[in-house]
Amino acid sequence: MTAYLIVRAEVFAPDRDAFDHWYETEHLPDAKAAFNVQNAERGWSETEDNAHFAFYEFPDLAHAEAATGSDAITALIAEFDRVWEGRVTRSRNVVAIKQKI
Repeated sequence: MTAYLIVRAEVFAPDRDAFDHWYETEHLPDAKAAFNVQNAERGWSETEDNAHFAFYEFPDLAHAEAATGSDAITALIAEFDRVWEGRVTRSRNVVAIKQKI
């Protein structure tokens, strides 16, 4: 069943517009291609100030786990760190969907 890589980023207000543009035009398309995912989506939290979430949909848990241990994610992390130089903190979670109704 489907699995997701979910990335939560905390972006401080002064960087929000630049981050939003960069993620839209560069990072999300690059990550979608690098991970070869079915879908890549993102958005801003409506309940947490400055929290940005990205969702990468994989066909199953094995594909999601392979991506999170790949050279592709290492390169994406390096590029993220280069651009944001520690100004944006983030966490990653892999979630396997167990039920869909």
